[in-house]
Amino acid sequence: MKKVENKQAFEEAIQAERVVVMFSADWCPDCHFIDPAMPRIEADYPEIDFIHADRDALIDVCQQYDIFGIPSFVGFKNGEEIDRFVDKKNERQKKK
Repeated sequence: MKKVENKQAFEEAIQAERVVVMFSADWCPDCHFIDPAMPRIEADYPEIDFIHADRDALIDVCQQYDIFGIPSFVGFKNGEEIDRFVDKKNERQKKK
């Protein structure tokens, strides 16, 4: 999974046709619980660019995109948010 280190790299990464950004942090146990599954998910969906965004390093991006909990997965298409998966209760929040 490609890691973005700053806001500019994040904004460039989400311009691709299909992107899923995983927001997480080193200290987050739920985030690390998901880690072993990610290579398989990435292999199953090669048409999607999977990006890792560290919540602590990109706090301004998290504020901009209303990322309040982690891990959070946000889908983008050509720079526009199209979907998000934000908690372990399987609740999804679609942007209108």
